[in-house]
Amino acid sequence: MKTWISKWLIFVAAGHTVVGIILFGDTYREMITNGLLSSVNSLETALASWFLLFGFLLFIASLLIAVIEKDDALEIPKLIGVMLLILTTIGVVLMPASGFWLVYPAAIAILVKKQKVIKII
Repeated sequence: MKTWISKWLIFVAAGHTVVGIILFGDTYREMITNGLLSSVNSLETALASWFLLFGFLLFIASLLIAVIEKDDALEIPKLIGVMLLILTTIGVVLMPASGFWLVYPAAIAILVKKQKVIKII
């Protein structure tokens, strides 16, 4: 499967967002009911906000990777794999009982993926 990396990361991002809504649904409702402006005013609302925002950020990165995967002339930069690997490892060290583990397959696949040979002539 040629484009599995972006699809996997989209799955992880969507799952992260769904879990966030399940875990922090009451907090999100309270934030919306009380007005979103300056609604991050406690540890609970900060955790809820970062959880949701991280899912969206991973989704955005996944969409960019999807564009790269679909264009035969492009390669996912190895630096993206390195940064995902570092971020994932930090997340796993700080929170071993988390979904950070799910990013390892994509990060490692980016790093071990063979670069295409581009023929000029």
